[in-house]
Amino acid sequence: MNNEQETTEDIEDRTGIGEVKIASDVVAVIASLAANEVDGVYSMAGNITNELIGKLGMKNMSKGVKVIMDEGIVRVDMALNMKYGYSIPRVVKQVQEKVSQQIENMTGLIVPEVNIRVAGVNLSE
Repeated sequence: MNNEQETTEDIEDRTGIGEVKIASDVVAVIASLAANEVDGVYSMAGNITNELIGKLGMKNMSKGVKVIMDEGIVRVDMALNMKYGYSIPRVVKQVQEKVSQQIENMTGLIVPEVNIRVAGVNLSE
């Protein structure tokens, strides 16, 4: 996501006080935090740059998440590492529901699509 241009989405002005914009990185962090709350998710999976940053102790909360925003519609692509012993279809469905629900509740944006790629399975406890 670092080499992509940051996008923002306007939210309808309901109060008349001013304009509200939400950056795609904010939506990506919401998605990442929601996914990590689901039992069976070990971590987000990112590219090699994100993995190196993580090893240096810096946290990139939106690692492994790509957000496409267009006119109040949000599409999310995520890569996850799963815990061994969990049902992948069941966990992925729970992640999709949780991510969609959290983004819609916190931003008011519509999330018709949460695409998940299972990048790995963690065998250690």
